[in-house]
Order: sequence, then C-alpha cells, then structure tokens
Amino acid sequence: MASVVASHDVHPAESPLAGLSVTGICKSYGPIQVVTDASFDVRPGEVVAVLGENGAGKSTISNIIAGSVKLDRGSMTWRGENYAPASPADAIGAGIGMIHQELKLIPDLSVAENVYVGRLPVRHGVVDRATIRERALAQLKRLGLEVSPDRKVRTLRVAAQQQVEIAKALALDAKLLIFDEPTAALGGEETELLFEHIRMLKAEGMAFIYISHRLDEIARIADRIVVMRDGRIVARHDRADVPVRTVVEEMVGRSVERMFPPIKPTVGEPILEVSGLSAPDGRFTDVSFSVGAGEILGFAGLIGAGRTELVRAIAGADPISSGVVKVAGQPVKLTGPAAAIAAGIVLVPEDRKAQGLILEHSIANNMAVGNFDLIAPSRWVRADAVRSFAETAIERFGIKGRPGQLVSRLSGGNQQKVVVAKWIQRPPKIFILDEPTRGIDVGARAAIYEVIAGLAAAGMAVIMVSSDLEEVLGMSHRVLVMSRGRQRGILSREEADSVRVMELATS
Repeated sequence: MASVVASHDVHPAESPLAGLSVTGICKSYGPIQVVTDASFDVRPGEVVAVLGENGAGKSTISNIIAGSVKLDRGSMTWRGENYAPASPADAIGAGIGMIHQELKLIPDLSVAENVYVGRLPVRHGVVDRATIRERALAQLKRLGLEVSPDRKVRTLRVAAQQQVEIAKALALDAKLLIFDEPTAALGGEETELLFEHIRMLKAEGMAFIYISHRLDEIARIADRIVVMRDGRIVARHDRADVPVRTVVEEMVGRSVERMFPPIKPTVGEPILEVSGLSAPDGRFTDVSFSVGAGEILGFAGLIGAGRTELVRAIAGADPISSGVVKVAGQPVKLTGPAAAIAAGIVLVPEDRKAQGLILEHSIANNMAVGNFDLIAPSRWVRADAVRSFAETAIERFGIKGRPGQLVSRLSGGNQQKVVVAKWIQRPPKIFILDEPTRGIDVGARAAIYEVIAGLAAAGMAVIMVSSDLEEVLGMSHRVLVMSRGRQRGILSREEADSVRVMELATS
C-alpha cells in the first residue's frame, strides 16, 4: 500500500549501523528546485528502487549520495556516522559506489587495469601486474564472470563491461551500490545474470539503490520502492509487488488508462522491400521482409541478434555485401546515410548521445543537421530559419527546452525527443527507430508511442527495434524475430506473444 508523504515523513534506519539514511535533502540550480525535502533509508542486504519520470530528481539524489553533487540543505548518515562526501572519491572511500548507465571504463585498458585503475599496486617502483591480475581475477570469479583479466575492455559486450564495473566496486570494498538504469542496454538473459549477482551480493549484506524505467523488473529485484515526482518523494511502498499502474500513476500524478495507443489495423502497399540482405562480417545474413504504408514492423531478438546492424545497413550507415533494398518499388543504392535520407529512409539510432546528437550544440543546431535542404533550399542558412524550424518541432513534440539551449543540459527523455522530432519534420517515407524508449520515463514513453502510432497513421512505413518485448508486442502490426544474425520468423499481431517470440529468439 502506498503512503503519500509530507516533508517530515521520514523512515529512520532501525539502528545506527543499519546503512544509509537521507534526511530532508534539498538541491536547486539557480531558481530551479530539483530536489525538495527528500528523506529515505537503505538497509544492508536490500534493494530500494527509486522511481520517477525524467526530471523527477532521482539522478540528483543519486549523485548527491555518490559525492558528485553537493546538497544545499539536509543531512545524511552512513553506517552510524555523519556522511557528507565532497567528491566521488570520498564516497568510494566510505564504501559507496555508483554504476552509471553510461559505463565509466577505459576501453583500451585490460579488465584488470580497469578494476584497479587509479590505485595500481606498485612493487619496486614498477606497476605490479601479477598482483593486479590475481586480485582482479578473484573479483571476477566472485561474480562468475569467465573473462580473462588481460582482455581489453573494448572487446567485451555491454553486459560483461557492466560486470567489470561491479568488480571494480567490489575491489573498493563497496557496501552500497547505486545502479542507474542498469538493464537499459541488456537483453533478457543478461538481465537475469545481473539479477543473480545482485541477489548474491544482497546475501552478503550489500545494499543497493536501483533506478530503472523498466517497471516490470522492480517486483523481481527490489525489496522496497520510493516514488519521486517533481523533486519530491510522493509515495513509498514497503514491498515491491505493487501493480505497475499504481506506480505509474504516482509517477505522473494522473490516471493512466493505457500505455499503448490503438494501432490502426489497415496497412497499405509495401513501401520498403528488403530481399536477401547480408552483411560483409556476417552479423546478419539473408534477411528478407517488407513494410507497408501505415505499418509498424517490430524487430525482436536478444542482444547480439543482428537487429541494430541490419537497420543501420538499411539506413546507409553500415555496408551491405549482398541483397536489394527497394523504396516504393525502386531499388536504392545505399552509398551512405545521405543516400538513404534522399530516398526517404531515416534512422533514430540506439545510442542517442554518440550517434544521434551533438551534445555541446543547441537544440536548434541539432535539429538543423540533416535538414539543411529544408531549412535553406537556397543554401544560405539564416539563424532565424534554423530557430523557426526548431520552434515548430519543439512545440509539436512537447520538448522541454528552448531552441538555443544545449542538448547536453536536457534530460535523457528530452534528448530522445529531439532526435525523433528532427526527422519528423521532413517527413520521411520510412522511419526506423532503434530502442526508441531506452532510458526514458513512463510519461515520455507514452508520448513517443503516440508519435510512432501517428507516423504509421500518416502513411509512413515504421520499423521499431526494441529489447522491451512488451513494447514490441504492444506497438507492432507484425513482429520480425532475429537470432544470431538470421531471420527466424515474422509473426502477425495475432500470432505474436512472449512465448512464441522467445522461442524464435533463442533458436
């Protein structure tokens, strides 16, 4: 049962050494109050889920606890002592670590070097690599990670890199770990492995703060829930098996009738036709399908199935060794992204920060890139035309920002909105979205689902790649399932269910 809390409603720890206690935390940036009077505690051997929309204050509180942001008012205690970290090093020294959604590893160093980076043991004035390797191997074995400590981090999959981050925290003797969207880049099997590690460490007495937008995960891994909205804690649950609808309504502050919008059943003639498409490196082989006008074709499969590589190739970003792509019946020579855009194909990539945005440029400049043919057909770019173009997209998509604002200052959800809105302005014939709601809160997800449904209703052919199976099933007319680079089947909306999809995805 949820309890709506007031500013004085604090749940103190049961004993001085019970863990972390946060009392009356406040934080503002100029006139904007981002956290107001937040109080909660985390005990040893439990997972406390902190939930809320983007901008609710979750990350700010996490960064305060992790020492990267200084609080304005309030206090904290950790293991019975006053706790006020001035830096992440202070937090780490106290036994509190944070594992970010965007991992903080050094790709060209080995696993062992990453685990002990910044505190490499030295023997006779030389880095003692044997000791580093031995100690790192012990932490990796503790997590059941069968990876050589000498292996370069860049060669590991995301799930393994995340385990290296956990090993790094364990090597620092962390007693509390903060996870920020830990499963955003993981598939089902990798998520289960992470949960196994969390359960194992819980049994050893470690505490966790767990931030996620995947609400279906919470009942499986959390012990208690804290819900935030507009910088305040608005509800607490003393158990995690709370109906998702209840939590969502607490997060957004209104009734949520449905998550997915109705999808129009009618589909027109094929706009995109793909025949026998293969990649030079074998990441996908002999894939064939079509997408009709007004259709949403969902791509399902486990991480590494080849879905992202396939849609990147269709969008001209990666090479094709064989096969044909047709748009409106005409073959397209995909020499690069510009050729795909000219043919009416656009892609919203899975990594918005690395591939979809220029973070230190304004919203307006990001909107303009790729759209200069619309903004400046005479090739004379005017600042007022760029601003007007951005203002239209901002208003249409409800982006919380101004044209001149840096994209790096936006929340993750609003950053994703910028990428999607940028292409909607054209409009294209074929709209490809790779993980369109990754790292995005429930309220922003609903808005993006409405936009995707709107794209199809306007007659575009839509491809949606997602690791969220519920999302694929809820939004798609048909579902194409891939496994190990091969197309395993295409299911109609009536045929597609979680069991059938996973059978094909694991074949």
